[in-house]
This record gives sequence, structure tokens and C-alpha cells, in this order.
Amino acid sequence: MTLRFIGTTSDDGDCPTLYDIEETDEILVQGERETDPEHLVQLRDVKESETFVRVPRSLLTRYAPRSDAPELQPFASVSGLFRDFKHTAWRLETRRGYASDRNSPKWARFLAGEDISRDRDNAWRENVRAQTAQGKRFERVRLVDESPTQGQEFLLASAPGNVAAGEDIRNLTRAQAQELRLPDYDFWLFDAKILARFAFDDEDTTLGVYVTEDPAEVLAACQARDAAWHHAVRTQEFAGRVRSPM
Repeated sequence: MTLRFIGTTSDDGDCPTLYDIEETDEILVQGERETDPEHLVQLRDVKESETFVRVPRSLLTRYAPRSDAPELQPFASVSGLFRDFKHTAWRLETRRGYASDRNSPKWARFLAGEDISRDRDNAWRENVRAQTAQGKRFERVRLVDESPTQGQEFLLASAPGNVAAGEDIRNLTRAQAQELRLPDYDFWLFDAKILARFAFDDEDTTLGVYVTEDPAEVLAACQARDAAWHHAVRTQEFAGRVRSPM
């Protein structure tokens, strides 16, 4: 079972912090250990394996779940949001590769050293052009490892086509993302209101999305967006800094 970072009220990257223990209904709390003897003697039904931590009330107020956990839905269930959003569609991409990229026709061309930066428009880019023509914004931040993976090199190589269609794609190193305590999962955030969090299998295949308007989940995504966007570098500039291993 893996931990999913929910949020923290710390400004310095230390405790207190909340984590979701995925595949369970439990939350892990990180905080200062309770050592006050007067408090400890008042605790009831304490097992030998248990310990106790202090967290500020504001942490629980801000991030405690306010609704039932969303169910996994097919990605197609949110396809309409890419047309119907009013202002911004914002994406965080955290993985080292995606099965959808490796299965695309462009992948073999990329491996062969061909220029994949200026392909003809597809349905995605046509929609981006249509929405951005109305003043809407498509924005992404992609994490890149210190030595970019093949999947990350592919995205850097193909990004200019999406940028030309109207997307604003920026990049951030994984080390910076960890310093900023960004989530370690992918998501789309629509109009700072609707969150679609991705689920992947071990082969980087999309299993579906968890869609929610829960205020705590959306707030955490908005905070991640603001931090990432402030530090991320436009893809053209970032690509110029990266020396391709291929």
C-alpha cells in the first residue's frame, strides 16, 4: 500500500502533514510526538504499538475529507470537461513515462531520431485551438528527472506541437517538486473547482480517474498548481537546458 500526500500547514517542508493510505479508509498523521506526562496519563485504551502526535486544528480543518471517497471512473467520463470548462484546464504530470506515449505512432519515429515537434493537428490540438480562441487556458507542468527518462525526452520533443496549438507547457525538475512538496500523482484541475486525479498501473497505463469537487482536495490541488507554476520553466527554454542522452 502506498501513501498519497494530502497536505501540510508547514511553510518549511517539515511536519505536520496528512497522508492518505491508499486502498484503505485510513489517514496517516505526521506531527510532533506527544510527550507531556499530564496528557499521556489521561489517554485511554492505549495499546503498546500506539503512539500520539500533535497537529494544529487548522490542518484537519483544511484537509479532512468532507465527502465519501470518489469512485474510479473511465477517463472518457471527463472528456466533456475539456470543452465545457470556463477558464482554465491545468495538468500536473509526475510520471517517468506513459504507456499511451509508448503505444503511439510517434514513439517509433522518436526512437528513429525523427523530428516529432510539428505534427499535423489531431483532435486534441484542434480542441485546444478552439478553446484557447475563446480566451480559455490549457496549462501543464511536467516533472523531469535529473537524467531525463526516455518518456520525458519524448514529451520534450513533442511538446512544441501542443504549444503551437495554444497550450502553455512548463517543466520542473523532480528535485524542485520534492522541495515544494508537490503531490506525487497526476491530475487535471478544471476552473479551480473540479479535480480529476489519475490512477495508473505498474506499466504506466491509465486505469481511470477519481473525480471530485471536495473543497479540501481541490484546495490542495490549487496550492500545488500555484507552487509549481511559479517555479516551472517554459518547455522551449527547459528543453534547451537538457542534454539528450539519445
